[in-house]
Amino acid sequence: MVEYRIDRRSGVATYVQIVQQTKQALRLGLLEEGDKLPTAREVVEATAINPNTVLKAYRELEREGLVEARRGLGTFVRRSLGTAPADSPLRAELEAWAARARAAGLERDDVDALFTSVLDAHFAQSKGDA
Repeated sequence: MVEYRIDRRSGVATYVQIVQQTKQALRLGLLEEGDKLPTAREVVEATAINPNTVLKAYRELEREGLVEARRGLGTFVRRSLGTAPADSPLRAELEAWAARARAAGLERDDVDALFTSVLDAHFAQSKGDA
């Protein structure tokens, strides 16, 4: 089951954080088709956010066809995303890289900016080549 972590200082709406974290769990294979999402009550108890915020996130995921609400039963995953399992060898390489970046004195925002710039350059190039 996914555990949501809300960063109130991020500037990202809380419901968007829930949507993003659910999608990340789907991409990594941590959530699979048929898995049940935590109930709104469970999320509220773990994060101290408004239940309507959780419901808004779940409605957005449902609108995107990723989950489905089953009355009286809960919200379940309809389909997964991506093919990057959490135990991928690439993850180990990325963890080693992140450790080197931290040892070099980079802060999280620095690493995020560096990684995002590399992704943007690589994937923009890949799209242009297609």
